[in-house]
Amino acid sequence: MNKLFDNTQVAFSSKSDAELKRAYFLFNMIGSQSLVKIGTAVTNFALKAHLPVEGLIRTTVFDHFCGGVTEVDCLKVVDKLYIKGVSSVLDYSVEGKEEEAQFDAALAMTLKTIEFAKEREAIPFAVFKPTGFGRIDLYEKVGAKANLSKAEQDEWDRVITRFDIACNAAFENDVMLLIDGEESWMQDAADAIVTDMMRKYNKQKAIVFNTLQMYRWDRLAYLKQLHDQAKTEGFHIGMKLVRGAYMEKENARALERGLKSPICVSKEATDINYDAAVLYMVEHLDQMAIFAGTHNEESSYKLMQLLDEKGIAKDDKRIFFGQLLGMSDNISFNLAANHYNVAKYLPFGPVRDVMPYLIRRAQENTSVAGQTSRELTLIKKEKARRKL
Repeated sequence: MNKLFDNTQVAFSSKSDAELKRAYFLFNMIGSQSLVKIGTAVTNFALKAHLPVEGLIRTTVFDHFCGGVTEVDCLKVVDKLYIKGVSSVLDYSVEGKEEEAQFDAALAMTLKTIEFAKEREAIPFAVFKPTGFGRIDLYEKVGAKANLSKAEQDEWDRVITRFDIACNAAFENDVMLLIDGEESWMQDAADAIVTDMMRKYNKQKAIVFNTLQMYRWDRLAYLKQLHDQAKTEGFHIGMKLVRGAYMEKENARALERGLKSPICVSKEATDINYDAAVLYMVEHLDQMAIFAGTHNEESSYKLMQLLDEKGIAKDDKRIFFGQLLGMSDNISFNLAANHYNVAKYLPFGPVRDVMPYLIRRAQENTSVAGQTSRELTLIKKEKARRKL
């Protein structure tokens, strides 16, 4: 297949020279583990000490990886992307909350983004994190089938209600809703709720999407089991497929507790697992819809080839490619230029509250072999092309 992801002119066509220089600076920084550790420590200290650093963060790492502070603030980025055929997913990326009022606020924001998406063709999806709607410890306890106190059961019922309110709003407004995957020890409880939501709202097509993190060796079997259930009960499966974002934390926890790690034994095994899930879903597209969330060029080429071999239209609404804002523009913009459905995740929220997301993003880029160097190579190539 033609290696279209090498086309930097298309990849960076929406970036000014100044934005390209900023990207080069940021990926150079992210490429160094020691700099990421130092930068993380200094940033956390500055924010805790209430030093005036938010302006600096906003004009550098925040503006590169985030859509804005509010959903309205994101519109400039949404429009800029959509001119090039790239859709957006507004992701309220405030993490680590523990209180009921904060969970209700996250639901309110999710409903707001669903309304926002309903009115804009450029925003086909809304999204939320399960731990935005409830405590991770509670998910873990429910997943382990532990006995809940009356107060905990009431709390869990409120979590389920928040899911149902969000999924019902997505259904009523015909907006696809992505529900992110998180740590393995809370995922069983989240999976059970999302399956109930699919059963309820995905009768005609996929509205509610769960997430499979394919660095987990058990996820393909889970997908096949879910498919059997969907065939029996008559609902469609929506699934975002990703490799995963919590590998170091997952391995450390398993080691500490003397458990078998839920993570595949190697990067190669993860790649095989991911591609197998994509193939399985494409082969059962009559009952499934895929959001292929990947920064892996080879996996993207394989999905493109599958669509070609099976005579599936590039713009079939049951298949989206997805990448994060500020990363893998060579995949996103070249796919869009070739008429595939593609969407960028646009994290947004107050600078201070979004910092945990940004720190995780930097750490992930540092730990994924080749990702940062590939970004830098492409940026250098485009800078040289523009010079000429």
